[in-house]
Amino acid sequence: MKRRHFLSAFALAAGIFAFSGLVGPETFTAQAQTAKQERALENTLYLDLKDGRVTIKLRPDLAPNHVARIKELVREGFYDGIVFHRVIDGFMAQTGDPTGTGRGGSGKNLDAEFSLENHKRGTLSMARAQSPDSADSQFFIVFDDASFLDNQYTVWGEVTDGMEHVDKIKRGAEGSGAVDDPDKIIKMQVAADAEK
Repeated sequence: MKRRHFLSAFALAAGIFAFSGLVGPETFTAQAQTAKQERALENTLYLDLKDGRVTIKLRPDLAPNHVARIKELVREGFYDGIVFHRVIDGFMAQTGDPTGTGRGGSGKNLDAEFSLENHKRGTLSMARAQSPDSADSQFFIVFDDASFLDNQYTVWGEVTDGMEHVDKIKRGAEGSGAVDDPDKIIKMQVAADAEK
């Protein structure tokens, strides 16, 4: 009997708060919408290139550890000014090596997070050495279908806007893809951190 009385009192109190507008459905909807927008900004990168801004949707659903590490490096300013040292026409543009040689990185390898996600135009995936667990800070953006890479490299993002700017990245030598006087990342930032 006492329990029923307590539940009735609780229901009445909840009804009063809802009636007064303190916890109405509109409030919950607005809070949910704000939280959703904040999550979206936290999982979006802005990549500024010489020809304009590229918007990248992060994929923590596919590679949570890689996404966390990429965001950590981005927030440190690691990628700002780094060149696209290997760019192969019809294939991909690779960056993320502070030495610009293709042999450098941040010094922290990541375990592979391979998935069945396709390497299609606009996909961002981690570069690595022969070992599957050797990805560090280097990544590449795919120009065209590269499905032969599927389930062998960690996909962590996709271009949602500005792919036309990626298309203008200076190409390298035929075969090696090595670039003389390469284009660079002007700035890379998490959208949640960007100035309004």
